[in-house]
Amino acid sequence: MFIETESTPNPATLKFIPGERVMAEGSADFISPEQAAASPLAAALFAISGVVRVFFGPDFISVTKSDEASWQSLKPQILGAIVEHYLSGAPLIAGEADVIEEDVAPEDAEIAEAIKELLDTRVRPAVAGDGGDIIFRGYRDGVVKLVMQGACSGCPSSRATLKHGVENLLRHYIPEVRAVEAVEI
Repeated sequence: MFIETESTPNPATLKFIPGERVMAEGSADFISPEQAAASPLAAALFAISGVVRVFFGPDFISVTKSDEASWQSLKPQILGAIVEHYLSGAPLIAGEADVIEEDVAPEDAEIAEAIKELLDTRVRPAVAGDGGDIIFRGYRDGVVKLVMQGACSGCPSSRATLKHGVENLLRHYIPEVRAVEAVEI
């Protein structure tokens, strides 16, 4: 198995591309070893000293390291854990995933659908290219609430991406949108 690696705008995060599907649908973001227990691969990655976040996208795995760790020592261990997982045939995620409810007023359902469509077609592909994802969490009183995941979470340029990129795009196409806010899970 050949796994490519790519840097991301976040210097603490590397993108690992195994050359096959990672998530069949959606994405998964693990910010602690406790959360990672739901995934054999995420748990194996968190077992490597220095790994502090794991994100699964459609065809990539983003791993974030602590400030003290070096990619020179982590990269071979991460590559080994990914190969071992794929060879084992174990599921990526065992059990049911938690469903987080969206905060949308019933009268705003049509606007929320338009926002999600723009995010899915124009924003998410670009964010995935940088090793992350952007998830819709709600729309109320003209304010769109989004969660940045993977390499985009904690990235120095993520706030600029939200304010200057995503907010401007949404305001252009959907006049009811006044602002975009980042929220934590």
